[in-house]
Amino acid sequence: MKYLNLGKNGPRVSSIGYGSWGISGRDWGFTDDEVSKKAIHAALDNGVNLIDTADVYGFGHSEELIAQVLNERGEKEKVIIATKAGNNFYPFLNEKHKTTPANPDYSKKHLIFAAEQSLKRLKRDYLDVLQLHSPTSDLLMKDEPWEALLKLKEQGKIKQAGLSLQSFKETEQAFMLDEHKDILDVIQVRYNLLEREAEKELFPKALKYGIGVIVRIPLLFGLLAGKFDRNSTFGEDDHRRFNLSEEKLNAYLEQLETMNSFFELHKQYSMAQLSLRFCISHPACHIAIPGGKAAEQVVENVGASDLDFIPYDDFPKLKQE
Repeated sequence: MKYLNLGKNGPRVSSIGYGSWGISGRDWGFTDDEVSKKAIHAALDNGVNLIDTADVYGFGHSEELIAQVLNERGEKEKVIIATKAGNNFYPFLNEKHKTTPANPDYSKKHLIFAAEQSLKRLKRDYLDVLQLHSPTSDLLMKDEPWEALLKLKEQGKIKQAGLSLQSFKETEQAFMLDEHKDILDVIQVRYNLLEREAEKELFPKALKYGIGVIVRIPLLFGLLAGKFDRNSTFGEDDHRRFNLSEEKLNAYLEQLETMNSFFELHKQYSMAQLSLRFCISHPACHIAIPGGKAAEQVVENVGASDLDFIPYDDFPKLKQE
């Protein structure tokens, strides 16, 4: 496992982390907590030292599972936890929903409350990183989200302030790095072999200001691990039912087919490993956070860290429409 600083202000992190949305028991179909905990253990056993989560994942369940694993290991202070806040799920706690309802709340009051609740679930005195959870550009124009992050820093409840940018708004929201470079330590962004909008404006700004970059959706919900084909379908309790519609899935697969020669050239490595390597090969990117419901998946993903002999320029370009 390779390690590097998460931006100029950040801690030293593994280049492959662990994304814990998929083990939350919501939005990804059925999950087994014991299997999920084994997956987290496997990540930590293989050098991962950053786990990404969010308060809304499973309505707090993901954070609780992480706390259980760290308690079992006695490594509470050794693992960096990056969580998120801004989707106020608390009114829905006693209701049943097939997928998580959206209820954005980036008020100063809610964000501070949410951070305090995450601390309780994680059984920690401070959060390593708290990220605004994919707010709209209009919400980011308000003062309160930034005031909340500053207040939490002053109180010692968070070490680093972050912004998880909205998917497909990477260019639209890039100016936030100019506006809030003195507050932002870290950004999280959707980026992978088939989705590269972040390269245009966002990554140059992150490099300019020394802001850490966490790459989410590096395997495009499993597509870039070779898990789906044109006949793939998803259950009603699986967010991929609408995030990977038939039309979108076909378009992605057409792009992917143009890259077959690259995967064949490096066939000693899995598609997932090569796809993850692409994400962390960009000079602006520090860590990719693939999920993994099973320990075997996690161990495979970690192998991408060592493929540093494949430089960014060797990866295939996107076919222009």
